[in-house]
Amino acid sequence: MKSAWGRPFVYDESDMTSLDGFIPALLLRNPHLMTLVPRYWPREAIGAPLPQVTRRFTTEPETQLQGFCHWQSHPESSPTLILLHGLEGSADSHYMRGMTIKAYRAGFNVIRMNQRTCGGSDHLTPTLYNSGLSNDYRTIIQELRERDRLSRIWLVGYSMGGNLVLKAAGEMGQSNPALAGVVAVSPNIDPTQCVAALEQPRNWLYHWHFLSSLKARMRRKAALFPDTWNVSSLGSMNTITQFDAAYTARDGGYRDVADYYDRAGARHVLHQITVPTLIITAQDDPFIPATMFDTPAIRHNSHITLMLLRYGGHCGFFQRRCPQEDRFWAENRILEWVTRMVTA
Repeated sequence: MKSAWGRPFVYDESDMTSLDGFIPALLLRNPHLMTLVPRYWPREAIGAPLPQVTRRFTTEPETQLQGFCHWQSHPESSPTLILLHGLEGSADSHYMRGMTIKAYRAGFNVIRMNQRTCGGSDHLTPTLYNSGLSNDYRTIIQELRERDRLSRIWLVGYSMGGNLVLKAAGEMGQSNPALAGVVAVSPNIDPTQCVAALEQPRNWLYHWHFLSSLKARMRRKAALFPDTWNVSSLGSMNTITQFDAAYTARDGGYRDVADYYDRAGARHVLHQITVPTLIITAQDDPFIPATMFDTPAIRHNSHITLMLLRYGGHCGFFQRRCPQEDRFWAENRILEWVTRMVTA
């Protein structure tokens, strides 16, 4: 097996001699339990609150994104993680807070971002968020480089956020030396395939949750910007595809929903990534098909390390009890990998 810290490989968890081995918690080889249980598992007490500064980043006229910045005592000399959540998540999602605590304690600046309209920030833009808005994060990196003089910035994204950070890195290429690397967990690099999987009957619970949440968000948005949004047809929508066709694709300037799903995918620019990149995903993810990652853009790009595990669900990776670390395996591997890259 090739090194997890070197060239791309597909990780086989049956090799338990590896220090990187993921062993799922008892009973969590079921992908749905693996996906859902970590959301509700209690976290360790964090002690004193981390220092926090709320900041707004202007990425387009009339559009601001909200970030929560946790600075070390000397931010310019410390590496920085920018964390990006998934569909209908927020800066307060459990994995965002868990990763923040671990990274801050390890000496990193951490910025927990809300995507457009998320986390109570609907009023900061008349627009919606979507899977293709990678320019928001390219703009934020540029601001941090110029205004804050940060020189070692890592993008870490989950699910939709994973697609966005990969897309941003591919589009940037070598144009911004402040971008040090990227980590994506369960990224939806091909939204066409992912939405099709999400809308399968076996995934009705996730689909219902996301669609209900999107509809509620749309109603809040319409209340804030009544001249922009018409929600009269919202009640008759039964799929995310219908929602995206009526709202997301149109707002994002796409020709139609098929054009949106196609163009928003990071799969088109993976071959252009030139910084160390780690992708963690699972073969049993309910709605991120593992076959998406079997592509020359990943296999032939020496900057990308793929960890494709047999178990893990969607952004779950909840491991059996371990005396050295907590149950959140992916968070621990992210911190371990980024630390190795920083100190290499």
